[in-house]
Amino acid sequence: MSLKSFAAKIFARIEVTRMKSWMNRPEATQKKVFDNLLKQAANTSFGKDHDFKNIKDYKTFAERVPVRDYEALRNYVDRVVEGEPDVLWPGKPLYFAKTSGTTSGAKFIPLTKDSMPGHINAARNAILCYIYETGKASFVDGKMIFLQGSPEMHEKNGIQLGRLSGIVAHYVPGYLQTNRLPSWETNCISDWETKVDAIVEETKDENMTVISGIPSWVQMYFERLQQATGKKVGDLFENFELFIYGGVNYEPYRSKFEALIGRSVPSIELYPASEGFFAFQDLQNKKGMLLQLNSGIFYEFIEASEFFSEAPKRLTISEVEVGVNYVMLVSTNAGLWAYNVGDTVQFTELRPYRLIVSGRIKHFISAFGEHVIGKEVEQAMNEAQAAFNFTISEFTVAPQTDPPEGELPYHEWFIEFENPPNDLRLVANALDTSLQEQNSYYKDLIEGKVLQHLKISVLQKNSFRDYMKSKGKLGGQNKIPRLSNDREIANALEQFRV
Repeated sequence: MSLKSFAAKIFARIEVTRMKSWMNRPEATQKKVFDNLLKQAANTSFGKDHDFKNIKDYKTFAERVPVRDYEALRNYVDRVVEGEPDVLWPGKPLYFAKTSGTTSGAKFIPLTKDSMPGHINAARNAILCYIYETGKASFVDGKMIFLQGSPEMHEKNGIQLGRLSGIVAHYVPGYLQTNRLPSWETNCISDWETKVDAIVEETKDENMTVISGIPSWVQMYFERLQQATGKKVGDLFENFELFIYGGVNYEPYRSKFEALIGRSVPSIELYPASEGFFAFQDLQNKKGMLLQLNSGIFYEFIEASEFFSEAPKRLTISEVEVGVNYVMLVSTNAGLWAYNVGDTVQFTELRPYRLIVSGRIKHFISAFGEHVIGKEVEQAMNEAQAAFNFTISEFTVAPQTDPPEGELPYHEWFIEFENPPNDLRLVANALDTSLQEQNSYYKDLIEGKVLQHLKISVLQKNSFRDYMKSKGKLGGQNKIPRLSNDREIANALEQFRV
């Protein structure tokens, strides 16, 4: 055992012990975070506008601070972007994480001196929890790759601006710098396909032990490795023993990954966002990710079914239930307040609080009142793959509200198969049956002859990649929505039908 791996085990034990102290006191931990946030921001413009100094409890906070998304908070954010201090949080932010919003155009999410440790420590602690649980630490001696956006920064009114993954790249600890790939020059390549080819050249002869990134783009890296070397990834990297991912559900990709690797590799799921690093998988044998209650983020939840009502009830961590679909709100030490992240989550257990990301509040299908969510279509796909032994590269679902004359409307599944099934009709039937079992509204619409059973449209190889490239969203942190409530993506994909 190397000195580095020995030290990693000791460090892991220390950090997990620290984590357990707040895991065992969730309500008290969140109360302390809540009080600290209000106290620190009391003299900001936002704090004065909402009378933070006189807010003594959560009930008053919920009355005075309405739920906002980026567009609703924009008048404050724009002042921060213009360089004004003490607007949402004391002083000025260290960075703006630039993201591409679907309705707001470019979004500038502030990252502050207080909030940055939350991003860094959560990513570190996810790995330390794995070491503590499994006793495996030898991977720290090998090479690690994090497929991410460019770390190049730009300045806007004295504040550094970049992609979140690129910002975080500046905080890789010194003891990992010699292990980290790709090189700075390669990481700064803007064209994704060129960048992946360069990463292949830099890594194919290295001892890669940890690989991290969004599954869809890691898959592209694995495919290019196989093309370049003629070897399965697991044969090329014999000591590859940990895959770290976030952004999308890994399960639809798992069988394809195992085929590319040639074996199963342990994985850790992360839940990072520009607004905060919310959760990570702390145990291999537990479903769900551990919600980070002690990282300067105060959480609220609204049942997704009530979210668009006039006065939806806001809940704290002590009021949530297992299995309910919630919209998550955050107030943070970067200056976001009752902010709608846009994600929907479901708790898998409450002691400690673990959750899964079930979808996006804007990514659902309810063209006919069915309110099908991402978790449901992904579970249906996972079950069908297991039953019929096929693999996919990617898929998305949209409603067909204008079917051919004489037909009922339906859900259209656009699927790019890696290894297609023998009988597409059986797969379509299995998908539809699974959806009906999970979603009673969908079942009622099928049985009531409002909808016909779903249909599958098979797409050509690389269809989703070509679509994302046409939108200028190839690689990095970009991902295809699993669901749309309109035909915008579906219409663009129709050209790729087989």
